[in-house]
Amino acid sequence: MKVLFVSSGNSEFGISPIVKNQGESLRLNGIDLDYFTIKGKGIKGYLKNIPILKKHLNANHYDIIHAHYFFSALVATLSGAKPLIVSLMGSDAYKDKSFKYLIRYFSKSKWDKTIVKTDAMKHYLKLINATIIPNGVDLQKFEFIPIENAIKFTDFDINKKHILFLSNPDRQEKNYKLAKQAVDLLNSNYIDLHAIYNIPHDKVPYYFYSADVLLLTSLWEGSPNVIKEAMACNLPIVSTDVGDVKEIIGDTEGCYICSYDPTDVAEKIKMALSFGKRTNGRKRIIELGLDSDSIAKKIIDVYHEVLYTK
Repeated sequence: MKVLFVSSGNSEFGISPIVKNQGESLRLNGIDLDYFTIKGKGIKGYLKNIPILKKHLNANHYDIIHAHYFFSALVATLSGAKPLIVSLMGSDAYKDKSFKYLIRYFSKSKWDKTIVKTDAMKHYLKLINATIIPNGVDLQKFEFIPIENAIKFTDFDINKKHILFLSNPDRQEKNYKLAKQAVDLLNSNYIDLHAIYNIPHDKVPYYFYSADVLLLTSLWEGSPNVIKEAMACNLPIVSTDVGDVKEIIGDTEGCYICSYDPTDVAEKIKMALSFGKRTNGRKRIIELGLDSDSIAKKIIDVYHEVLYTK
């Protein structure tokens, strides 16, 4: 089966690590896969790619075109891509109402199958026939790293406790303000909050194995990969109840759900630090089938479903 992934290529490192990880896991499962990356930002930047993609589709045969994120799906749709499967992410779902109606229209009348990351996304967007498949995590990329090796890379102070905020603080939906307020309430010179972003994805594990707690204070998410990656590294977690975080961590000891009250966040951080060891998060990820290989097989099932009903 030959598949074309259509997605943005505008990030500092090109294609999104989430999309790339999914593509490579499909390749490992026998899918012949190409990438078409969209260059250009904003509506105008995206729309300029329509004739380029159309030319590419005319010159190549694909059994499936799989677009990631709504604007990439829009480019694929207007390029005449068929059969078209679209994966929507958390950032697609939680925009204004007009955007939600657009997604519903295209999902019903233009796309052959829509994939969402959580049951909450499916209900919020009112996509009755959408398939729920969260992103997977490549367990091999997040294998154990000895703390001395990790800290040698990150240069974290070995004599302090380290709280990891793995996102750009300027992104309002990530709610860094709450993270900062909570850590400030701890009022300790021996606790550091690190906002880490724009680093190569293969370097991220060094931060997970250098840190004592992952802190996620987002206002909304789909199925945040950072949680699954932290779980794969057995890192204690404190997170707001967004996306499918509560379902993912389940009853994993050392992982805590907090409210949006800074005092509660600070208390949960103290609990995570007091836990004082790594968690069994990796085992939980395997039990839930959230490894890349298991997710790839579910996506291939969707491909077969679309081709079978064509």
